[in-house]
Amino acid sequence: MAKYIALDANGNLTEQLPVTTSAGAADATKVVQLDASGKLDVTLLPTGIGQDSVSLRVGSNVSAGDFVNIYDNVGIAEIRPADNTVPYRAHGFVLETIVADGTATATVYFEGTNNGVVGLTPGETYFLSTNGDCDTYANVTKDTGDIAQKVG
Repeated sequence: MAKYIALDANGNLTEQLPVTTSAGAADATKVVQLDASGKLDVTLLPTGIGQDSVSLRVGSNVSAGDFVNIYDNVGIAEIRPADNTVPYRAHGFVLETIVADGTATATVYFEGTNNGVVGLTPGETYFLSTNGDCDTYANVTKDTGDIAQKVG
């Protein structure tokens, strides 16, 4: 980890470690360092700036990389895998596998990179498929009520 030289309260030069997360005012004037992923931690950003996400209850099992549908279950917002045949439109995606147990929650991301999906071709257009997956074609038939939704 990189270090820097700073003056302490007594005017002496000391080695300091930069911070990768912020505890608030206690970290004022400290030098910032990127985290292990090469990004700034959300705690270092001003309020209102950061990932566009929300934590919601998991109504059906979801896997890392799934595109998910948000729905109302008796007044409680829950998620389930998005599916173009049901149709459950994709509202976001998850980056972790979560088993629905009635209380489990997952972070749903509304923008950014869905790095839970692997093996895709950069620059290719992808559409919602079944069970939270995506494909390079809109797998729908006009007479079934399926949806064609671009997801990337």
